[in-house]
Amino acid sequence: MTDADDERARPVGVNHVALEVGDVDEALDFYESLFEFELRGRGESSAFVDAGDQFLALSETDDPGGPDDHRHFGLVVDDRDAVERRLEATDADRVPSGSLDFRDPWGNRVQVVAYEDVQFTKADHVLRGMGLEGLGKSESALSELAEKGMAPE
Repeated sequence: MTDADDERARPVGVNHVALEVGDVDEALDFYESLFEFELRGRGESSAFVDAGDQFLALSETDDPGGPDDHRHFGLVVDDRDAVERRLEATDADRVPSGSLDFRDPWGNRVQVVAYEDVQFTKADHVLRGMGLEGLGKSESALSELAEKGMAPE
């Protein structure tokens, strides 16, 4: 058995990808010309496009080719707290965000999200095959899935 400090989270999948764009309306027009999608939400300078139980986040910036303040991907894990404990023991650059964001040594931004708290869902047989059987969802995630008609039976 390993010491609790040695426990590491297991990646379950990618919940979302966030891109920086010069104009959110133009970005929505572009993606809508290619794909049929539902708009999950919209802000003054952002939009969230559903892709089943995952999503694409678009954030408007004055310089989409400049520093990547918003570009990131949301990595779903089985144990978010384990990642936070492990990060504390590294030199990783933590990004103040209200969630668990950090930059790897090459500047890539990663947002860690717990499987239980997001819509992203693996089928039971896939979780079993990954050795993650019994990994469940929070009531809020189940409610979001139910609103879309995607709640588990």
